[in-house]
Amino acid sequence: MARVKYSCKSDPTRSSKAMGYELHISPKHSREICTTIKNMRTPAAKKYLEDVVVLKQAVPFKRYNHGVGHRRGKMAAGRYPVRAASEILKILTNAENSAEDKGLEPDRMRISHAAIKRGRTIRGIMPRAMGRATAKNTETVTVELILEEL
Repeated sequence: MARVKYSCKSDPTRSSKAMGYELHISPKHSREICTTIKNMRTPAAKKYLEDVVVLKQAVPFKRYNHGVGHRRGKMAAGRYPVRAASEILKILTNAENSAEDKGLEPDRMRISHAAIKRGRTIRGIMPRAMGRATAKNTETVTVELILEEL
């Protein structure tokens, strides 16, 4: 695994960072979640992700929305990416714990930076009939979150 750096700088005295490396989640789902929670305050973002996990709140799909059904409310296309939301929720909790260790208040912070990077693809094959095989690859994602104090 190569060393992955954060894609933006932040003031270490007023912010906390957390990153999840090579998570086995969808890059498209995680991109939509990150664009939704960016600039949210941490308690609101945490509540939002918990609601997505229990299928109460849908994530609006802005870019990857071909064939995605409409949802109730102000959004057009939307889905419930449970696996990606639960992983990003873990990263948000880690960033909050990092803020507490620094002496900052996590309830008074907002998500100033939420981004994903595509990780490596884990190659796999699925045997088929008559000696053939089909690719069965697993995509990985690196998610980075930066919380800043207001």
